[in-house]
Formats: sequence, structure tokens, C-alpha cells
Amino acid sequence: MKEKLCVSNVEVTGKRCLVRVDFNVPLDEFKNITDDKRIRECLPTINDLIDRDAKVILMSHLGRPKGERNAKLSLQLVQGRLARLLNHEVLFAEDCVGKTAEEAVASMKNGDVLLLENLRFHTEETKNDPEFAKKLASLADIFINDAFATAHRAHASTEGITHFIDPSACGYLMKKEIDYFNRAVSSPMHPVVAIVGGAKASTKINLLLNLIDKVDKLIVGGGLAFTFLKARGFEIGNNILEEKFVDTVSEIMKKAREKSVKFYLPVDFLVAERLDPRAQTKVVPAQEIPADWTAPDIGPASVTLFREVLQDAKTVIWNGPMGVFEIDLFSRGTMAMVDAVANAYALTIVGGGDTDVAVHRAGQTGNISFISTGGGAFLELLEGNTLPGIAALTDAPQQESAH
Repeated sequence: MKEKLCVSNVEVTGKRCLVRVDFNVPLDEFKNITDDKRIRECLPTINDLIDRDAKVILMSHLGRPKGERNAKLSLQLVQGRLARLLNHEVLFAEDCVGKTAEEAVASMKNGDVLLLENLRFHTEETKNDPEFAKKLASLADIFINDAFATAHRAHASTEGITHFIDPSACGYLMKKEIDYFNRAVSSPMHPVVAIVGGAKASTKINLLLNLIDKVDKLIVGGGLAFTFLKARGFEIGNNILEEKFVDTVSEIMKKAREKSVKFYLPVDFLVAERLDPRAQTKVVPAQEIPADWTAPDIGPASVTLFREVLQDAKTVIWNGPMGVFEIDLFSRGTMAMVDAVANAYALTIVGGGDTDVAVHRAGQTGNISFISTGGGAFLELLEGNTLPGIAALTDAPQQESAH
């Protein structure tokens, strides 16, 4: 991925800096924030701009209001938490464009922080409407994108706005995401091991095809493993089979052999009569899954095998859990993999909502080199796709990209 201009290399003092952040935080039924990780991730960029006497204008979406004003999805719900984390007053504008926003910006002083109302109260945001993007751009001198999780969408606040404002730079979180991705995929230390889990093969086909050109070893677990096992001629019991992808996954395994990529599937499973924490369970070899039983987790022999695969890894990329880890009884395999990745002597990069939930639950966040903040965006990058929200940013000058 091309290096992009970073906010650290932009003169911001006294300038109106419009920052796209990702404050799409989870809320409970009482509208309390249950996890403020996304707000915390943007603090380095915001604090830096305050320290350098910029006028900091923040914009984000929250939930899916579908173009309608909805008090339950107002960013005012985030204002208090943000002010507390910054230890700094946060002003609020009751709209993100138009007179309200313009007047709020006009009255700002250097070092002020202003949060604009939910972008998605306007349908034009997700439609990447040029007029709407132009209105957003008119509020600022500089655009900074620090919302990696939205970078795979070409929206008015991520892609459209860059056509009307120059420069368009990345914030520190975005830069970190790009740097770690480049270290893991574009110029990694070998051997590279990729672990791919999750429910369905169909959602990971492009990812696997792209990774085979980049990795030395590939581990496939989770529900998607059953389509591979079926392609190898195994009976897979009452588990997810995507019949129309059996030939495709056979091709993936063939391509891995041709490229000398070592390919690993689970060798045993914890099987259950049904997906229920009270169900009867037992451990069986992969070729002996009972006809109407389900296999919601990998077994101990698979864990041992996968640990050995990671022994000499220098780079580990992980996307997708090994089983239905949300149910405690079926979480052992995924938790053992968290432990194995956390203890690997390697650069370890985890991405995808479910996988980082597992890492948090295991209390191993501090032992992973980098946890990506963008599930969909991370996947798109691993598939080899260009992210419009990053591509649209100003390229770094040559000397900046050299170091």
C-alpha cells in the first residue's frame, strides 16, 4: 500500500482540521456506552491537534439511522465520554452541515474541539453525494481520516470529501493500521503463518486465494473447515457445508500444494448432539464426526498441531475464531489459539470483530502486536482490495515514505 501523508507532517496551527473518526460505539438499552475502545483509539490524533493549536472538528456516524434524525443515535451520547477521556471541553453542533455547523465552526478558537452530529442523519453520506461532501469540506482547511474501520466504504466523509479539500492526511490510528498491514503482508518477516476461521467458506474464498501468494503456512478452522473436509472426501455430520464451493476449496488446496504452502485443517473436533451448553459432547477424529452431530470447536490434537505450526513463525495473521466460542463449553479451541498466538515469537496481527472479542475475553490484548480496529476493512485489505478511504488521501512526499 502506498504511504500516505500523515498529520504529523502537516502544518495545523490555527487551521480548521476536520477529522473523520469512528465513534460508532456499542450502546446498551439505556444508551450507555458499553465499550469506548473506538473513542480511545482516536485520542492520539485529537490530542496532538489540540497541542498544536488547531481547531479540531470531529465527524462520525453512529448506528444506522438511515438518513433520519434519531435521538437514540445522536453523537451527543458520545460527547461526555470523549470530554472525560480528553480531559478537555468538547463542543457540540446539532448538525454536521448547514448553518448550525457553519456557525459552530466560525466561533471556534485555537485548541477547541467540536463534535458534529451523526453524519448518517443525512442519506447523502452513504451515497457519497458530491454536494454533501462539498458542504463538509467547506467547514475546514485540512481533512484528516482516522477512521480505518470505515475506509472500505466510499462515503462522502471518507472518499468524496477529498475531492474538495487539500491536503487530506491520515491520522495516527490510520497510519498505524497501514504500517502494520504493510509489515504483515507487503514486506513481512518469513515464515508467515495465516490462521483463517469463521463460519462460512464463501466469505473467505478471496482472502484465502490472496493469502496463498503471501504466506508459508495456512491454518483453516471454524465452520469454513467443513467445506474443505468435504472436498477431501470426509463425512462432516450436521455442520455447515457450502456445496457449491467444494470445487473452489479443492482448487485452493491444489494451489497451496503448487506454491509449496503448508496447509492445515483440524485433525479432531469436539462434537455435540446439538448446539447447547447442556448437550452431550465428545472428542472425535476429523473423519469420524457422527452423522447428526455438530462440531462447534476444534479438538485438543488440532490445538497441539496448530501450536507446532506457529513454533517458527516470524509473522502471524489471524482472522476468524476456531469455533462457537461465545458458548463457554465450545470456547476451548479458540482460547487455546489466542494463547498460542499471544505467546508466539512473532509479529502478531489480529483482525475481525469476533477474533478481537476472543483476544479481549482471554485477557491477552497486551500480548498481541496489533489488533486491527476494522473488521470489514481489514478483510478487504487481506483480500488484496484497495480501500477507497485510504486511496483518496494525499500521497506522502518521497522523503516521508522513505523512513
